[in-house]
Amino acid sequence: MTQPTSLTLTDFRSYAGASLALSGQPLVLFGVNGAGKTNVLEGLSLFTPGKGLRGATAAEIGRREPGEAVGRAWAVALTLQTADGEAKLGTGVQAAGAARRVVRIDGETAQPGRLLDFLRPVWATPEQDRLFSDARAARLRFFDRLVFAANPDHAATVAVYEKALRERLRLLTEGAEGRAADPLWLDALEQRLAEAGARAAIARASALTALQTAIDARADRPFPQADLGLDGEAERLAGEGAQEADLIGLIGEGLARSRGRDAAAGRSLYGPHRSDLTALHREKNRPAAEGSSGEQKALALNLILAQATRLKGAEALGDAAPVLLLDEAPAHLDAGRRAALFDEIAALGLPAVMTGTERPLFETLEGRAQFVQVAGGALQEA
Repeated sequence: MTQPTSLTLTDFRSYAGASLALSGQPLVLFGVNGAGKTNVLEGLSLFTPGKGLRGATAAEIGRREPGEAVGRAWAVALTLQTADGEAKLGTGVQAAGAARRVVRIDGETAQPGRLLDFLRPVWATPEQDRLFSDARAARLRFFDRLVFAANPDHAATVAVYEKALRERLRLLTEGAEGRAADPLWLDALEQRLAEAGARAAIARASALTALQTAIDARADRPFPQADLGLDGEAERLAGEGAQEADLIGLIGEGLARSRGRDAAAGRSLYGPHRSDLTALHREKNRPAAEGSSGEQKALALNLILAQATRLKGAEALGDAAPVLLLDEAPAHLDAGRRAALFDEIAALGLPAVMTGTERPLFETLEGRAQFVQVAGGALQEA
């Protein structure tokens, strides 16, 4: 399996330049709040399609000195040891304030989707400590990342759907302002939406089944188990075995019916983008959304560990490595669950990076992890 061996950050967030040799053990980054620990995780999260764990645009990421209006050109480089030898991945922008990031593999420009041939990052951030009670859209994005970590085509499907959704809404709102929307173009967009929406619903339903199986296999672990669900008509029918053609018809008809309502509301009120990930705390038999931050974090971590376990054993990934990125990993966890989390990560043998404010929080990983102190824009082995 692919193993990262070195990381370099150049004019990235708080780092003018920093390099780190990676030992192959879990990596623990510790330092005071604001030191730049999460920036390292964000850099690693960019080795996948999309905007990374902060959802930032490429133009927002470059380092700025006082008085500089835009961020500098920035880069993140990662060297990997693969089954075929060494590979070099890089991503960044080539000019200050540039809006589009470039991906390079062994020096050659590549499509972002090619990164998934090497790495499948999965992350958890403090913002997800109340994952099940926060905004629906954030939960769906979280779940979609879990889906395309195992099924890269899902990322492209969602991108096609979201682009067509924006174009359809633009046409509808122009019509609401007195400019007639082209019905033929609306028909074409809704057909594209229905096709992409049906594929997305099928992929989500399949991933949900696989994740629930992985969660159920973890009954002996000291983390609460969740019974997952997808609140969405298309996903429900896909889970019941509906054929793609039937789902295309269902979604297309629903979109056509909702044109007037969507135009009046100025937003799209029907479609698979309105679906939601639900979870029931099995032991307490109550919605996860009603739990404390600690309970929700423990449920989410169990889900992420189940995801990592199923990805590690997935033949479809080939040599690609699941990578765990856990920001403020010890927060809201008692000592027993912290130790259990670290034991599982060490046992999985997957690339993993965790952050925390103090080294003693990770004391049960001493001798089994690489410790790096983050301070003053530098990464120092400790």
